Amino acid sequence: MNVRRFTSESYPDGERRAAWRGVLAALGLSADAPSAGWGSHATAILRGTGEGITVGRLVAERQILSPMVRPAAVPFVGVPLILIPLDEGANLDVGGERRPVRAGQIALLPRHGGAPVPIFDGGRTLVLSAGDEAFRGRRIGTASKILPRVMAAEGLAGVLAGSLASAAEALDALSDPEWEAVAAGLAELLLALLRGSAAAADESAGATSAATAGQAALLHRVHQSIERRLDDPDFTPGRAAEALGISERYLHRLFEGTGDSFAHTVRERRLLRSRLDLSNPAEAHQTVSEIAFRCGFTDAAHFSRAFRDRFGLSPRAFRQGEIERTKEAASPGVQRGWPQDSAVQTRVRRPETRRGPSAPQVPAIDAGTAPRHHHLAVAADRVHWGFFSRALKPVLEVASGDTITVETLSQHASDDPALMIAGDPGAEEVFRWTRDGKAVDRRGAGPLDASVYGRGAGEGFGVHICTGPIAVRGAEPGDVLEVRILDMAPRPSRAPGVAGRVFGSSAAAWWGYHYGELLSEPKPREVVTIYEIDVGAEQPHARALHSFRWTPQTDPSGVVHRTYDYPGVPVDPGSVVRRHGVLDGIRVPLRPHFGVIGVAPRENDLVDSVPPSYFGGNLDNWRLGKGASVFLPVSVPGALLSIGDPHAAQGDGELSGTAIECSMTGTIAVVLHKRAELDGRPFAGLTYPLIETPTDWVLTGFSHPNYLAEFGAKGQSAVYATSSLDLAMKDAFRKARRFLMQAGGLDEDEAVALISAAVDFGVTQVVDGNWGVHAILSKRLLPSPRVPIEPERHERCGFT
Repeated sequence: MNVRRFTSESYPDGERRAAWRGVLAALGLSADAPSAGWGSHATAILRGTGEGITVGRLVAERQILSPMVRPAAVPFVGVPLILIPLDEGANLDVGGERRPVRAGQIALLPRHGGAPVPIFDGGRTLVLSAGDEAFRGRRIGTASKILPRVMAAEGLAGVLAGSLASAAEALDALSDPEWEAVAAGLAELLLALLRGSAAAADESAGATSAATAGQAALLHRVHQSIERRLDDPDFTPGRAAEALGISERYLHRLFEGTGDSFAHTVRERRLLRSRLDLSNPAEAHQTVSEIAFRCGFTDAAHFSRAFRDRFGLSPRAFRQGEIERTKEAASPGVQRGWPQDSAVQTRVRRPETRRGPSAPQVPAIDAGTAPRHHHLAVAADRVHWGFFSRALKPVLEVASGDTITVETLSQHASDDPALMIAGDPGAEEVFRWTRDGKAVDRRGAGPLDASVYGRGAGEGFGVHICTGPIAVRGAEPGDVLEVRILDMAPRPSRAPGVAGRVFGSSAAAWWGYHYGELLSEPKPREVVTIYEIDVGAEQPHARALHSFRWTPQTDPSGVVHRTYDYPGVPVDPGSVVRRHGVLDGIRVPLRPHFGVIGVAPRENDLVDSVPPSYFGGNLDNWRLGKGASVFLPVSVPGALLSIGDPHAAQGDGELSGTAIECSMTGTIAVVLHKRAELDGRPFAGLTYPLIETPTDWVLTGFSHPNYLAEFGAKGQSAVYATSSLDLAMKDAFRKARRFLMQAGGLDEDEAVALISAAVDFGVTQVVDGNWGVHAILSKRLLPSPRVPIEPERHERCGFT
């Protein structure tokens, strides 16, 4: 299967642009970046044929795409490129005039010499590239008169656009014979469209554009009929014309208009089908003669001569070459420990100079200005609930090197308001919800009018209460923001009778990985467990107080919540049956950490807080506690840092839906690493959240590293439906390989060997929409000294 996948996550910073240009070159495109910051995210999937037909699905940041400039030695290329942007914002340059290309429209880019015609593009784009060889000499028409143009997806252009979109979605799902048929169909549609464009441009054309389009549609039906009857040696022009309800003479006239003939087209398609079958391992039991007869040839000797004339090899020689090529390509994937038929080739290692990591110099903290300490208390106007946004106004501005005491609330405090909200002015204000309204109305990235399900403003999947955002002075896209966790302490209850004690909650809910695997009745069910957190014990721990099954709860606005479907719904203690003695005798060791630390994403104004991504967000990795740091790529001016979703304890996987959620106060330091100063540091070219602990580097992999770019407008729903551990593992591997090559100076083979021998991979979470796998690299492999923050420079928030 000739499918090529590309992700920029696989490449070190300095190699991404060159690798991306190689992908574009396969489509006949070149690219120029409009800014130095280009290159942090690009993905592609391409599939081609031996006849020079290639379909690509691209996702990249904004750039300028142009047909490649043809070298003088390369024969004339007369077939224009087809580009279809799937997102708004593209403009086609036509004679110096920019013409907008709306999502779904076709941009036609000629390649017939002269200055390149750029399309100012970005986001998601479909590309169809076909070389002249795909048409075997058939005339396009007056190709030199085809101008760059924007075409609405209507008529024949609409058929081509729809077919290309369907093909691009199924590139890796089609078998080779299916793909060859699809590619041939796209080529025929493209040829028909181009002939219509050429005829429209040629004042001497004898037919109208409408007539040309009608002929093209009829010719497309002829080619479909040929594909269905390739195995019939008696499929004559007369039978083809009869099946279509036209005269044989008109059938020949249709082909004359293309510079081809019916007989040549049938012969060409039969030869291509036979070549595909000869290269298919699943057809190895078939003799060459059997394949020839199956493809409509009646004489084996004639088939052999025709095949040699067309492809330069006899059918037997071609098949043998394909067998050898397949064996070579498959050899890395053979079963471990099995004997190999092929000889082991000795690999000679090229001597290289080790490029070990230079000792990174952490910049002086806001040189010339004394660092300041800030305290950010929770309040209704200092939190945002269930979403991130580049449009949020910062509630605090700090400088690099400043420290901040940040109060954070658990969105699950409403599971037992009497323990975790009552008597606490900050929590009472944030959670305030009466019949007249809510103090924090929007809870999620959904519509404010609750028009979808009527659950409440912002309804959707977003759930987390985030304190912030905090603007970092001087932060710009391309920089890296380091957030150091200097201290964490739980927020004690202020409720009468339990003041000073600490409580948390854990929900085994409908979004949990376990939900479809329940054994006992009732099924399904959601269970909430309330814990007491003991931080003063010799071994700090959490112990369960009681649990209850979720029963329908009516919120203060009168909406009934039959499941745990909207954040902050206060649980009425009289409506649930508490079960005591749960987890009796079990003490859960504490792993206090922030589940959410993120900067604002650049793609959308409102982003669901649940799926993590390149900007951080809902990372849910228990290693992100006191003494750790997280490095985040800055995407918007000021970075707009937010922190929330505090956890007292969590296991890798977070399987049932949540950790032990517990309001916390943390003290952090922010250090801004400017883009111009990143060379030689482990986080140079960073495109994902990178966690550093005193002993390890922790690299975060996701099913979809940048789902907002990959899926466009539907990203916040598509990511929930398509995540898998397989995709997340691949991403974590790619990032580990890249990290070892970039920060450790290893070549690819060395990096892979070290990954297998010394890197631990773990499941971060399977409940956050965008599933996570992390890679843990010991600093003993790649030591990296850094400048500590002096402990006396921050307060301890009144906790010990």
